[in-house]
Amino acid sequence: MRITLLNPNTSRAMTSKIAVAAREVAGPDVEITAVCPDDGPDAIESHVDEAFAAMAVIDLIESDQRMGGSDAYVIACFGDPGLDAARELVDVPVVGIAEAAMHIAAISGRSFGVVTTLTRTLGRARDLVTRYGMSAACVSLAGTGIPVLDLEDTSSESFERIAELCTAAVDAEADVIVLGCAGMADLCRTLTARVGVPVVDGVGAAVGIAVGMARMGVGTSKRDEYALPPRRAALAGSI
Repeated sequence: MRITLLNPNTSRAMTSKIAVAAREVAGPDVEITAVCPDDGPDAIESHVDEAFAAMAVIDLIESDQRMGGSDAYVIACFGDPGLDAARELVDVPVVGIAEAAMHIAAISGRSFGVVTTLTRTLGRARDLVTRYGMSAACVSLAGTGIPVLDLEDTSSESFERIAELCTAAVDAEADVIVLGCAGMADLCRTLTARVGVPVVDGVGAAVGIAVGMARMGVGTSKRDEYALPPRRAALAGSI
């Protein structure tokens, strides 16, 4: 089985970190390939960045499809950019890390809190909480103020800030913490020991779900909304 992780920013260091986190979950019989674009923002921290990220996701999937494709795809950015478009392009599972992390958190406990990077991204996080039907379960959303690229080398000061907000979420009655950035993927075990509740990394959650769906033979429905886009379908029919 082959799972491709799509990191829509251009940071090679973050892409490598994401791959390590994914391989810890995937198991020895799953090949993990992590890719990122050559051009575009080096961090996804605004709506403009997210627009570029969505296009990067599409381009990376189309490139992979030309090489034979994968058994599933994971979008390794907490805004889940390009998720719907990606699902239109393929019939295999496509899993966003925010969606996956929230669902795993809702299974792990009755409530969860999200701890993410910049406060300007909290609006998008709230939108996703609503979209994924998690408004009742999500009891807190907090931004650390730490830029995404600063997570490539998490200093003790940065870690303490993240841990502080995780503790605040527990105080707000969160049974589980969701980390709102793929760049935090290496902090789960340490934070879990620190705050005393499960801490969920979206990369691991998404890979676990993607592998499970692929093994079950459950892909992306092509009945209606996620059918191949009409122009693509017309081109495919003409070949």
